[in-house]
Order: sequence, then structure tokens, then C-alpha cells
Amino acid sequence: MGSNESFKRLMICAPASGSGKTLITCALLRILQRKGFKPVSFKCGPDYIDPMFHKRVLGIPSRNLDIFLAGEEGVKRTLCKGAEDRDFAILEGVMGFYDGSKASSTEGSSYEISCVTDTPAILVVNCRGMSNSIIPLVKGFVEYGREKRIRGIILNNISPMIAGDISKSILENTGIPVLGTVPVLKDIKLESRHLGLVMPSEVEGILSMIDKVADALMESLDFERLVEMADGAGSFGDAEEKNTLSNNFADKNLNNTSGIEVKNPVRIGIAMDEAFCFYYEDNLDLLREMGAELVPFSPIHDEKLSEVSHLIIGGGYPELYAKELSENKSMIENLKAAAASGMPILAECGGFLYLQESMQDPEGTKYPMAGVLSGKSHMRDRLSHFGYVIVTPNKDNIYLKDGEEIRAHEFHYYDTTENGDICRMTKPSGTRNWEGYRAQNKVFAGFAHLYYPSCMAFIRRFLDA
Repeated sequence: MGSNESFKRLMICAPASGSGKTLITCALLRILQRKGFKPVSFKCGPDYIDPMFHKRVLGIPSRNLDIFLAGEEGVKRTLCKGAEDRDFAILEGVMGFYDGSKASSTEGSSYEISCVTDTPAILVVNCRGMSNSIIPLVKGFVEYGREKRIRGIILNNISPMIAGDISKSILENTGIPVLGTVPVLKDIKLESRHLGLVMPSEVEGILSMIDKVADALMESLDFERLVEMADGAGSFGDAEEKNTLSNNFADKNLNNTSGIEVKNPVRIGIAMDEAFCFYYEDNLDLLREMGAELVPFSPIHDEKLSEVSHLIIGGGYPELYAKELSENKSMIENLKAAAASGMPILAECGGFLYLQESMQDPEGTKYPMAGVLSGKSHMRDRLSHFGYVIVTPNKDNIYLKDGEEIRAHEFHYYDTTENGDICRMTKPSGTRNWEGYRAQNKVFAGFAHLYYPSCMAFIRRFLDA
């Protein structure tokens, strides 16, 4: 990232989930591509699916910005890293703009990330079912909070017949301009699943859908004003400040990547296909910085593992592909042999389900799985666990030691008959905790999505194993 002039950025936020943040974000990214910019996107919070719309559909790099997992300085570092060789960033918010990790706090919210990164915010308002009520809603969001971060408004699902009058009233009552409006567009909707939006590959004609929204937004968008607002983002990308950030990381021992190279270069097989695709980009970057070569493989399509020394099987939707995973017996046998030989394996959430004996798909049909670990998985009618956790060792294991902790996130409807008791997951508030994780030979598996930079010793032991 260069100077402030070379790194324009805006946050797209909303009063609530379901307002159209993802479609508007994708439309703006598409418009920036058309205008000749080299955009990059960021998703606030631990969401895996929204960044896939940016990366897989538009071909735009995307990363997560998460204050709980990475800390304020870690968020800044991720923003700096993602901005390299890019000239315009769009940060997509999470939930409502002021919704944080606690009901009564903005801690961890899109608002906090906007403040920490000094990024101007654009509020997307879903106007369906409203007319004049839009004005006090916007006024309340604009005036709330110690720092006034909202610089512009985009009105989504608004009738063209009232868009002009409402835009004028918003400016008169709040001083904040409406930058663009999008009418109700037929057949433009992103469906949801229990973990959020459906995957981009499941949306027929998704790129055409995004283009349609981009075309509609461009008809009213004050693009020059939008760019001017993005120019107002604070700058922390110069060399001196980057050095300050690095020192802060070292002081906090969070995201400190100094002296992280492992003893011997390793080749890590990373499960990457329709079933397994939930990974933090920061985790993958850290592995590469530590000297690891990442080798993607598909538990669905590949017959066997490549020549690798370690395996990581991330989360995703393996339950939607239980039949295909079960039928790939050669991969299962290959995986069992690797585990039995002592290959270091990390598996989380969907990967944890895959390593067990059987999995029940959403329709209730049971399929045999890898059988590396005992246990059977099934879907529940409600969330098993949801939210941020701090993972600490409960019993001796080779990767996470007494006195250490690693930050993580859980969000799953599935449960298993044998979740394990190697670690303890504790909510940040400290009011709830539970046991989990399995350790067998050099396999370490459980439900939490681990953020590796929050415990460098953990991931170094895995690579050195």
C-alpha cells in the first residue's frame, strides 16, 4: 500500500443483515473494475462465504478483518497486506453497523473496524416497505456513536417515484448525501443457508445478477463523490507506521511473524473443493511465510493425496457432498494410511466431521466417512455452538501447551457422538465454556475455526511435527 492517494477505501455497512450489503459490495467492486481500478475487498468478522463472492465470481482478492481474532494492530496489518498492488478497497460490514460481539456493545462491530482503520462508511438501507420512515432511520444511524463514521447513503429496493424526494430529505435532515439508489430488481436475490448465504457456485447466473445490480446502481451513482469520500480515508501505510505496527505485534505476541521460519520446509496438502473451502487468508499467508508450500487437493475428486508431509482439512459444507465423499474410497484409504503413518493433520469443523466414521446428510441418510477417528455426526435443528471462543488445552497434546491459548470461532448446526475433551472452548465473556477437540497420533481435530497468528507456537509445532 502506498500513500493515502493510492489507497482509497470505503466500508459498505447497513442497519441490519439482509439489507443487500453483499450485492451492493459486489456491484461496487464490479463498477470499480469497469472504471479501470484494481480493487481489493475485505469482509468484517469471521465470515467465509461473502469473500467467495468477491474472489470466485469477480476474481478480486478478499480477506477477513476481525478484531477479536487479530486485534486492532492485526486488522491494520491485514489491511496493509491486502492493499499491496491494489488501489481501491471495499470493506463489507457484518450484521448491523453497530452490532458487536456483545448485545450492549459495539466491540468487534463494523463500526469499530471503521474507526480503527479510519475508513469512511456508506450505509446501505433496504427501503422495502418504507417511505418517509427512511429519514429518521438514517438520521439515527448517522448521529449514533462517538465517532461519526457514515459519509454517504445508498438506498436499496426503493421506488424511483420517491427516490429523489427521499434523497433530498435525507440530505436536509442529516447533511449526508445519497450517493446512489437501486430500484426493486426482479429475480435479484441471494438465498441463505444456516451458515449464511449459499455458496456462489450454487447461484445460477451470479455474475449476470451482479452486473444487473451494477448497471442499475450506475444510473444514479455519484461516482466522483464516492471516490472523493474514499480519498478521505486515513493513511497508515507509510514505512514508519508499518514499523510501528510490527513493533506492536512483537510487544503483544499477536501476529508477530518475526523469526517464524520452521526447521524444515514442508508441503501441506490443503483440502480445497466444493465440500471444504472455509479458510482464513491470514492463516494461509502465515503458513507460506513460515516456509510451507500449500498443495490443494480434493477429497471429492482426487483419487489419492499428492506427495505431502502434512494435511489441513478445513470447514465447509461436507454434508451436502456426503455421498460423493463416501464413494471416493481410494482417497479415504489414502487418508487413513497417512494418519496411521503419523502424518500431522489438522481438521476443523467440516474436516472434523469427514475424519469420523459416518456422516448424516441434511435429509437424514447416513454415509460412511474416513474413519480416522471414531464417532458419528448428525445435524441438529438448532446451532450447537455459535460465536467467538478462546481455545486452551484441557489435556496434554503435542500442539497446544499449558498456558497457551488460540483464538477461534464456532458456527455449526452439526454435532457428533464424540467431540473430545482435549481442549476447553471459553466464550470471551468467560460465562460459558465446554470441552472439545480430539488428538490421536498426530491428528488434531475439532469444531473451532482456529486463527493461527494468535498462537504462533501452536502452528510452529504442527509444521515441525
